[in-house]
Amino acid sequence: MEELNLFVKSIFIDNMIFAYFLGMCSYIAVSKNVKTAFGLGIAVTFMLVVTIPLNYMLDKYVLQEGALIWLGDSFKDVDLSFLSLIMFIAVIASATQLVEMAVEKFSPSLYNQLGIFLPLIAVNCAILGGALFMQQKDFGSALTATVYGAGSGIGWLLAIVGIAAIREKIAYSDIPKPLKGLGITFIITGLMGIAFMSFLGIKL
Repeated sequence: MEELNLFVKSIFIDNMIFAYFLGMCSYIAVSKNVKTAFGLGIAVTFMLVVTIPLNYMLDKYVLQEGALIWLGDSFKDVDLSFLSLIMFIAVIASATQLVEMAVEKFSPSLYNQLGIFLPLIAVNCAILGGALFMQQKDFGSALTATVYGAGSGIGWLLAIVGIAAIREKIAYSDIPKPLKGLGITFIITGLMGIAFMSFLGIKL
């Protein structure tokens, strides 16, 4: 039950885009087309599902103070937590390379559409933010961390597909010139963020 609550909360209440504004660069740049936005959303979701539990285990069994006790009593006072940030980024960058190679092999058209934003998943704030939030929330197991990653990824996917669908429709609308492009996109993002705030009333 706890995992289900965390899953729903990470999608709707603690949404990476609308609650924390993480990953906004690719969210704005790649949300002009639903198909491309969906592809990037799946890639980000996969990254979160893979890297958050990996970083959880790295943090719990290597980086935290006393985590290396499994190597022997002489390591019980070792504290490598100062390496957390760089180690999390290393794991994310490695996983990004695998995703990039997989997308290039199995979907060359999507690879070409995403362009530079696919390798830039490595520096997507939502991916690193998920790892840092995981560390802050101090989950009890790798399963809980995985559920959190899945929920955060699906929340990001819903956000980018939603804005992409709206942007495709408003392309045919009569929008005032000063608001065309980024202006109306930021306004719609703000309105979507306010809409997602309504989920704060859910009792979990």
